Amino acid sequence: MELQCTVQNYDWGKLGADSMVAKLLSSADSNVSIDATKPYAELWMGTHPNGHALIIDRNVLLGDYIKDNHDAIGPVVKSKYGVSVPFLLKILSIRKALSIQAHPNKSHAEQLHKNFPDMYKDPNHKPELAIALTPFEALCGFRPLSEIKDFLSKLPELSEILADDSVKGLLAQGEGDSRNVLKQVFQSLMTANREAIASSLNKFLTRMEKEDASIQSSLLYPLVRRLHGDFPGDVGCWAPYFMNYLELRPGQAIFLNANLPHAYISGDCVECMACSDNVVRAGLTPKHIDVATLVEMLDYSSYSLDQLLFNPQLEDPNSCIWRPPVPDFAVVKIKVQDDDEPYNTIIRPSPSLIIVTSGSGTVCDTEPIAARPGVVVFLKASRQLTLTPAQGSHLEAYQAICNV
Repeated sequence: MELQCTVQNYDWGKLGADSMVAKLLSSADSNVSIDATKPYAELWMGTHPNGHALIIDRNVLLGDYIKDNHDAIGPVVKSKYGVSVPFLLKILSIRKALSIQAHPNKSHAEQLHKNFPDMYKDPNHKPELAIALTPFEALCGFRPLSEIKDFLSKLPELSEILADDSVKGLLAQGEGDSRNVLKQVFQSLMTANREAIASSLNKFLTRMEKEDASIQSSLLYPLVRRLHGDFPGDVGCWAPYFMNYLELRPGQAIFLNANLPHAYISGDCVECMACSDNVVRAGLTPKHIDVATLVEMLDYSSYSLDQLLFNPQLEDPNSCIWRPPVPDFAVVKIKVQDDDEPYNTIIRPSPSLIIVTSGSGTVCDTEPIAARPGVVVFLKASRQLTLTPAQGSHLEAYQAICNV
């Protein structure tokens, strides 16, 4: 069943045809006109109330169809999640940084929703998987302590806005559990005086302008200058000295578990998550920030870059799967070349949301659908979709499923 899905025009999205979201949207529907001045930030595929998919040939919302057709979900998913699709699949096209944020675990989400329902709209957790479609930049997880110490020793502008005792505690920390000292320093940063933060950033940027390119690069000046250009004086501009800076190649992925701090900076990606919109923010955003909640909930473990990359497992010659350590979702990448036989997806006990990202041909469950970039299909549980590339072409698609 082909779906019509919702586009979100958030301010941080890429503009017009520069956006992968816009390209997929116009490719799937030739009647769509793309506005070159408008941001096309996210394409939502699922049953979330803020972006509910429509079954095109039935003119029925996907969630309503599922309520009347429980077999679409299958008994395994129904027994765990009820009559619902427990995941949300997205395409993101990022022009400027999203907020420094983290997502609560299930019990914390329930508590936040109960106490602050206007701010935290649902009681669900929101683990996320991001798979790069183009070169993709992100901040993710705290750096190894040695790297943070090195930056603090070279950045007096940063050290001067932090509480002395927190800096001394971090610099004195040896081997072993550093989470407490890191929390103290990060809390000191996040609660620093706004005028002092803005002044310190201006001093740093002015000093860096006079340095040679190698020093600028080693001290992340190009990145901080970009962040400052979009969010002048924002405390989040100092975050790269505490958080890992990742440059993902297409096909590389990161998994964002509960409480892991992160911020997407630029690029296009496939993103899948539990069906929630709970975000706790504390910088690089015009939206509401909740510093106290974020500081208390964060995972202050240090991670290397290699630890943050999340690798898929090969399932067969045409598909690989990213299986996060949560039951809500997994993502399959399918690639069928023109000289391959038509490919039948693996039968799974879960419903699927599938988006074609490149190539052309047909996809078929009960009836063939013309496949081109941007076409989105809902597949019932325990069914197969047949992907047949057009002659001289290929088909590439991403399939979101429940990880059960």
